[in-house]
Amino acid sequence: MFPADLTSFLDLIRQHGNVAYSFIFSYAAGHSLLLALFAGYAAHSGALDPGTLVAVCWSGSFTGDVVRFWIGRRYGVRLLQRFPRFERLVQTVVRLADRHYVWMNLFHRFPNGIRGLAGFAYGMSRLPWSTFLALNFVAAGLWSGAVVAAGYAFGEFSEKSINDASSGAGVGMLIAFLGLSWLLSRKLEQIVERY
Repeated sequence: MFPADLTSFLDLIRQHGNVAYSFIFSYAAGHSLLLALFAGYAAHSGALDPGTLVAVCWSGSFTGDVVRFWIGRRYGVRLLQRFPRFERLVQTVVRLADRHYVWMNLFHRFPNGIRGLAGFAYGMSRLPWSTFLALNFVAAGLWSGAVVAAGYAFGEFSEKSINDASSGAGVGMLIAFLGLSWLLSRKLEQIVERY
C-alpha cells in the first residue's frame, strides 16, 4: 500500500496533491523544516507546484506562529506554572525577543528546538501584536522561499548527478541532505541555548 521507492512516492503525491498541500500547511504551522525541504524536492520533480508550495508553507508558518503568539499572550504565565521544565528556555527566548525581536523573528524558524516555543515566548514578551504580525509575515515568506528553494535546488542537483536507474542512491542522497539540514538546525539551536 505504501510506496517502496521515491518515484512511486512522488506519483502518490501527484495523485493526491490537495491532500499533500493540506498536510504541508499543517506541518508548516507546527515545525516543518524537513518536510518543506522534501516538498521543494517534490516540486522539482513536478509532483507539486512550486508557487503554490511556497504560498502554502508561507501561510502555514505564519498561521502557526500567530496561534502560538496568541496562546503565549493569553495563557503564557499559567502554562509555564503547569509545565515548569520549559520555563528556562521560554524565558531565554523572551529576553532575546525583548532585545533582538527583529532578528529573532527572522531566524527562529531555522533552529529545530526553538521554533515550537518562539511564537509562544513572543506572546509573553513586550512585543506588540502589530509589530509581531508584520515581522512574522515577512519572516514566514523568507523562510518558505528559502527552504522550498533549497529542496528544489537539491532536486536539480540530484537529477544531474544520479541517473534514473539508481533511485536507491537518490533516496540515499535525499536522506543525507535531510540529515545535514537537521545537524545544522541542531547547531543553531545550541548557539541560541548558549545565549
